[in-house]
Amino acid sequence: MTGETPLVVVMGPTACGKSTVGEALAAALGVPFVDGDALHPEANVAKMAAGIPLDDDDRWPWLDRVGATLDDAAGTGGAVVACSALKRAYRDRIRATAPGASFLELVLTPEESTRRSSSRADHFMPASLVASQFATLEVLAADEAGTRVDATLPVTRIVADAVAALRAGA
Repeated sequence: MTGETPLVVVMGPTACGKSTVGEALAAALGVPFVDGDALHPEANVAKMAAGIPLDDDDRWPWLDRVGATLDDAAGTGGAVVACSALKRAYRDRIRATAPGASFLELVLTPEESTRRSSSRADHFMPASLVASQFATLEVLAADEAGTRVDATLPVTRIVADAVAALRAGA
């Protein structure tokens, strides 16, 4: 991040803490936070709420909106967006519109994701879709801008590690 506008996608499977960490990271960086769930078309939300995994045709318009949100923020000081960005192709799609984006992958086990998902009463994504999330997940590669952090650490530690990585240029 060394002097650059922070454009960060907090990524990972359902219930890894994207929104919680994203809000805290945005506050630490002094930029707005956008929950990628709010960028989903209504049809996507309805599909997931019904327990039906999204396919790539469902995801492309959403990923384009995520990229556009980051690209718009590039001219206004930056932003942090929570978005699963599970596959490299999805991250590439975001970077096509927002080439300066970096990714913070929140890492947790399928078991922990299921435990967390099962305890949420106010979210459209059911625990029954955890397996499909992990089947789709392609971890952040070494040649991608970003860093991976253990999602079970305290939020303050995750944010500190993320800020340090961003400042180091990750």
